[in-house]
Amino acid sequence: MKKLRPALATLLVVIGAAAILWLMGRPLTYRGGLIELWGPAGAKQSQMLLDWYSASHVVHGFLFYGLLHLAAKRWKPGQRLFAATIVEAAWEIVENSPVIIDRYREATIALGYRGDTVLNSVSDIAMMIAGFLLAARIPVWASVMIVLVLELVPLAIIRDNLTLNVWMLLSPNDTVLAWQARA
Repeated sequence: MKKLRPALATLLVVIGAAAILWLMGRPLTYRGGLIELWGPAGAKQSQMLLDWYSASHVVHGFLFYGLLHLAAKRWKPGQRLFAATIVEAAWEIVENSPVIIDRYREATIALGYRGDTVLNSVSDIAMMIAGFLLAARIPVWASVMIVLVLELVPLAIIRDNLTLNVWMLLSPNDTVLAWQARA
């Protein structure tokens, strides 16, 4: 039972995040309960199970694994995953606050962004967990290659990725915004 504690604690974080998002007024699913595997770029993008930004949450997992591997060497893997899940869940809650939703609309290409459904947020947390677990099992060079692919493919197709998303949230750039708008 002791070995299951980190996994159960991690699951409770995900359930807690879902409950908080729902209490914040986030819809559980897209209008009318529609659930699709993939939300294409546009209004339904962050309303479905997966979307173009799911890749960025996998990248979060790789980054959290690397940072916690360096900063918390004495922690057991389950403890590191638990900590990473807390950070990811906190981000999902903050990301879906009115202030951040408005910031996305003002500063990024996500002009019609309405925030995530609870389903999409839980999926985003699961994508981070998948990235974290994958990073724990493969060599560093493979992790770097996967992160590069997960950044370059969305950049080429939708002109956005984790790097540009963070850049545009923190320091919007009109040139980048104009380039993204041409997608």
